[in-house]
Amino acid sequence: MASGEEEYEFDFFVIGGGSGGMAAVKEAARLGAKCAVADFVKPSPYGSVWGLGGTCLNVGCIPKKLMHSAANYGEGTKESKAFGWEYKEAPTHNWTTMVDNIQDYIASANFGHRSECMTAGIKYFNELASFVDAHTVECTNRQGKKTRHTAKYFLVCVGGRPQYPDVPGAKEHAITSDDIFSLDHAPGKTLCIGASYIALECAGFLRGLGYDVTVMVRSILLRGFDQQMANMVGEHMTHHGVQFIFKETPKKLTKMDDGRIRVEWGEDKSDDFDTVLFATGRYPDLAGVNLDAANVKTHANGKILMTNEQTNVENIYALGDCAYDVPELTPSAIQAGRLLAGRLFGNSKVQMDYDNIATTVFTPMEYSVIGLSEEVAIERLGQENVEVYHQFWKPLIWTIDMERDGPLPYAKLVCNKKENNRIIGFHYLGHNAGEVAQGFGTAIKLGATYDDFIQTVGIHPTDAETVVGLKVTKSSGVSPKPPGC
Repeated sequence: MASGEEEYEFDFFVIGGGSGGMAAVKEAARLGAKCAVADFVKPSPYGSVWGLGGTCLNVGCIPKKLMHSAANYGEGTKESKAFGWEYKEAPTHNWTTMVDNIQDYIASANFGHRSECMTAGIKYFNELASFVDAHTVECTNRQGKKTRHTAKYFLVCVGGRPQYPDVPGAKEHAITSDDIFSLDHAPGKTLCIGASYIALECAGFLRGLGYDVTVMVRSILLRGFDQQMANMVGEHMTHHGVQFIFKETPKKLTKMDDGRIRVEWGEDKSDDFDTVLFATGRYPDLAGVNLDAANVKTHANGKILMTNEQTNVENIYALGDCAYDVPELTPSAIQAGRLLAGRLFGNSKVQMDYDNIATTVFTPMEYSVIGLSEEVAIERLGQENVEVYHQFWKPLIWTIDMERDGPLPYAKLVCNKKENNRIIGFHYLGHNAGEVAQGFGTAIKLGATYDDFIQTVGIHPTDAETVVGLKVTKSSGVSPKPPGC
């Protein structure tokens, strides 16, 4: 220790045991730092709690993808008859079996995180950490016992939680994504309120599992995403059997004598549902962290202001969903956490690059995007400097099922004409879109152009080969639909 440097209990103290926090603390420990992580889950209004690992593992990406997969298995059985599969009775789905198996996996992953902490010498506090000053936190456990701990560096990455609107009966009778993945009974007829990817993903897998599902939308689908693609997602969901109520918001929720929930909206409109799920936005889960005691500045929306993960306080950092103006994506938080640990304890200078991060909306027909929406590209560059190559296609597996109809998959590349048609927006609406987009993410990160894609030989027969064969431009006015459609 350098002369005059104050001695602290820990080198690195992470507040929040989600994906970003766990990645950062494990990397810091690997690099030789003395580390601790404090993670405390406040019960949802419905009463749901979970273990170490954050939103993604417990009430986000992981259970969502598993339930999405469960729905896809069910859809596959319907289509299998065209391929010669025969069965006398249609398969049925058991909600409890699915939930129990998913929760068993999550519990094992929770244990895995705790075990890794022990192995790496990371001190784990299942307690709420609150700043006393810039180098001190007070941790409180569920019994109210308090202890204080000091550290040279702090990282705040507490994530976010679903917000309830100010609607009578909302908190009393509705659930959120914090609750749906561990719900101990089948949801039945469900109303999903909101138009975010969370709302649409939940609505999609619930419909795929056989439930009557309605989505109530205040304005537009998937705000912040390419709106042509967002509307196509909605078309596919409608064809899938999801019902939509547009331009409405709930006014009141009432629990009826039969246990169902009556939702009122508009001019004397109402319906009864077994389950109501709100997905109308999220807020940073900073209540109790006491940032003011450490003089950490926040944005008007409550998120922590930072530059390259560093806040206005020299030794305090922030990342993930509680940080301002960064993607609310698990992989970006993980990458940012590892890179931060490398800069603090490994002599690295590599900063997190938040541009061109691939992401997928796991609706019944998946939608993946890398880079800019068509609207933003035109806004930034001007219509004359943007070219869009696009195409619908009919997947090979659809050609056998003669009863298959509905909207087709679609892909488009948004290109910057001023930079040799560099691809600045990749959009893919189709089966396994997440797997497809991951493979193109590196190319776009490296500045691939339209010609780079066209000169790439596709893998045949695949849906993904469509992307390296896009020839029709929007400016040409030629239909992007395949012959016969």
